[in-house]
Amino acid sequence: MAGPSNKILIQDWDEYRKSLLEDTIVEQGQSQAQILKHRLELEANPTEWIKWFFPKYAFAEPALFHKKAIKRLINNAEWYEVLSWSRELAKSTNVMFIGLYLALTGKKKNFILSSSSYDNAERLLEPWRANLDTNQRIIAYYGTQVAFGHWEIGDFKTKNGASFRALGAGQSPRGSKNEEIRPDVLIQDDFDTDEDCRNIDIINKRWDWFEQALYPTRSISTPLLVIWCGNIIAKDCCITRAGKVADNWDIVNIRDKNGISTWPEKNTEAHIDRTLSKISTKSQQQEYFNNPLSEGDVFKEMHWGAVPHLSRFKFLIAYGDPAPSNNTKSKANSFKAIFLIGRLEDKFYVITGYLDHVTNAKYVDWYYDLKDFVADKTQIYYYTENNKLQNPFYEQVFLPLFITAGKAHGHFLSISPDERIKPDKFSRIEGNLEPLNNRGQLILNEKEKGNPNMIRLEEQFKLVNPKLSSPADGPDCVEGGYWICNNKNPDFNVSDMRTGHRPINRKRV
Repeated sequence: MAGPSNKILIQDWDEYRKSLLEDTIVEQGQSQAQILKHRLELEANPTEWIKWFFPKYAFAEPALFHKKAIKRLINNAEWYEVLSWSRELAKSTNVMFIGLYLALTGKKKNFILSSSSYDNAERLLEPWRANLDTNQRIIAYYGTQVAFGHWEIGDFKTKNGASFRALGAGQSPRGSKNEEIRPDVLIQDDFDTDEDCRNIDIINKRWDWFEQALYPTRSISTPLLVIWCGNIIAKDCCITRAGKVADNWDIVNIRDKNGISTWPEKNTEAHIDRTLSKISTKSQQQEYFNNPLSEGDVFKEMHWGAVPHLSRFKFLIAYGDPAPSNNTKSKANSFKAIFLIGRLEDKFYVITGYLDHVTNAKYVDWYYDLKDFVADKTQIYYYTENNKLQNPFYEQVFLPLFITAGKAHGHFLSISPDERIKPDKFSRIEGNLEPLNNRGQLILNEKEKGNPNMIRLEEQFKLVNPKLSSPADGPDCVEGGYWICNNKNPDFNVSDMRTGHRPINRKRV
């Protein structure tokens, strides 16, 4: 007897089949000749075939990367592909479309779908079985598919001779021949898990199982289609290993390199913004941008502490680092940043600031916000980064905006461009700020701990790595302010601070 959890699953699949019946109604009165003609027309265009047979799924127009993948996987009988498509880009669903097309048209005969566990593989394979036994369009165009006596969950065979089997990683694939036909399609879906990727021994064991047990079930003389579905959730996992040997590794993120939705027909910019706004940068990068990050590679932890009264500082630096983009989209590397930085004795304080995706006009207004925050308690020097690449943009865009803002606020701020030739970004951040932070001399204002801009700054610091594979605009901005602060303090010796020694016979600020 089925337990409570199994009963729930059965009820869910019953509901699923009911909806399939409703969504795949076939026009009555068509002759067999008409059906055959239409079927052949659809088979000649697999994308249209998918739209016709799976209207429940194909509610959004497929993106170009979907169409290209469908063409590759259907037209190459011997092929090895890895699909590292972001969440919400329908990896598993499209693989099901492709697999059922190949099965119903007789191009492939023996399918194995494996996953991290048998239960997961069974769950992933069940929609295939449900469509084969319930989808009215498939039944009308290809006939009844259920082969009685061979129609079990996780292991079934159609009347036209195609067999399907679910396997959990580590299970024996022996006995997977379909009569004389060895497996000719191997699909690995959700093969890696976050927990397993923390243990390299598990990854090694799982990969060995695929290479030494599952893959050799193929026939050397018969073409094999291998498909891996999975995001890059770790630097070393089965997906990355498969990607290195694949004929094609298709990596598609939720947004492209220009920050635009890769599937706008389904995922609007507003939907993506809303989703990403609720999770950390680390989670965003792993789940939606195929970029697994490790916290603490360089900055293991940041220090929050009390900031002395602003009147005690001889001066403060408001340093801005503009990004050329003039929109509010959550692009991978387009944060604008301004932070208020001060030095007192041997400590540098990040007092408050801004780190976000905003327009150029909003970026300019931030300077006035910082002026109001300080409220004349001490002198502020205003800077904005202006390297050679940014200079035309600075003169043509920002200077007019600074003038416009000055008129609107009734007074002008003296904002100086920082035109120094900067070394490599990572080297600057690590070399100048990591020793400072390591000795507890880089302090984030504890009163600003609830400020989302300061939270983002801490997050970016913790994700800094040599490849700069995540946004580092906040740390880069802080480094710029640090450098200016040092150069305005000729009595301050940076090497003394790095070694922990106080300057001797030097005037204290």
